[in-house]
Amino acid sequence: MKFNWGTGIVIALVSFIGFIMYFVITMSTSNNYSHDLVTEKYYQKELNFQNEINAKKNAAALKNKVTIKKTTKGLKIELPKDFTSKEIKGKVFLYRPSNKQLDFEIPFSISKTYLLVPEERLLDGRWNIDISWRYKKTEYLVKEKIVY
Repeated sequence: MKFNWGTGIVIALVSFIGFIMYFVITMSTSNNYSHDLVTEKYYQKELNFQNEINAKKNAAALKNKVTIKKTTKGLKIELPKDFTSKEIKGKVFLYRPSNKQLDFEIPFSISKTYLLVPEERLLDGRWNIDISWRYKKTEYLVKEKIVY
């Protein structure tokens, strides 16, 4: 068989197509490359974005800010001390960017103005924390990124 330019071009094209197909099949079937959206209800959440902006502004206007501290028992989230704890209704959502199975939400059920997230629920690494609460008909929202 004679090897000429036409044969070389055909072999190069077939090799390139095979190379691309290998990566397409590998990427689409491997669990190592499965990436999810930040949230499943992305578009519904987008509709409430202005409310989120207003809640962030309300939280930024507070004299005493929300503090997040790492303790031996876990993650301590302290709300402003001038709030009455019985009137606080809200939740803390912890989002792990690298693994959505580790995401969880804790509703506020506090007798003091702080909430303790147990250490066994938190793995080392980066976490996004959304603290949203309502106090006297005013919405507040604090978003933080921490490395635990």
